[in-house]
Amino acid sequence: MAELKRILHVDDDEDIRVIANMALEMVGNLEVLQCGSGREATEKAADFAPDLFLLDYMMPEMDGEQTLRALRNLPGLQYVPVIFMTARVQADIADGLRREGALEVITKPFDPMELANQIREVWSSRPVVQLRQAV
Repeated sequence: MAELKRILHVDDDEDIRVIANMALEMVGNLEVLQCGSGREATEKAADFAPDLFLLDYMMPEMDGEQTLRALRNLPGLQYVPVIFMTARVQADIADGLRREGALEVITKPFDPMELANQIREVWSSRPVVQLRQAV
């Protein structure tokens, strides 16, 4: 199974980006590209070649779902797995995102000391079909 190394994290809240970056890079030893908007992510994602998208669900201009559609239209990124983060803890939203292919929906606020482990656990249990597509 491919190892998780690079995460594209998109969130419009700078404080969340800083905390997540520390949690994923310092604690999780992962390489993270932080973007403050869907537009910025679509401009930088292809050059970064992420293993995983970590997207905020609610953002201005382009929300998480719109950002995911735009990222998936970029060459080489069609099958990159996604995890959404949201402060809206509504089961119907989370279930809908999972039906659309999200590996998981992480609730904010999150535990910075556990974020990398939580993402790695989801990564290691992702369906084999997605693994084949991502290769």
